[in-house]
Amino acid sequence: MTFPYIYRWDRQGRKGQPCQVTARGTMNSIRVEFPDGYVMITSGNAIRKAKP
Repeated sequence: MTFPYIYRWDRQGRKGQPCQVTARGTMNSIRVEFPDGYVMITSGNAIRKAKP
């Protein structure tokens, strides 16, 4: 599994952690999954591409 995004917002102590988008919804909502298996629904504005 690769985690090409970084979570940018300070929600639930996840700021700066790598994540991957597993689903996209309406109104810019996304489902993200973290390496430890934690899943959340958040805004698409909360993530950015990780620098290589």
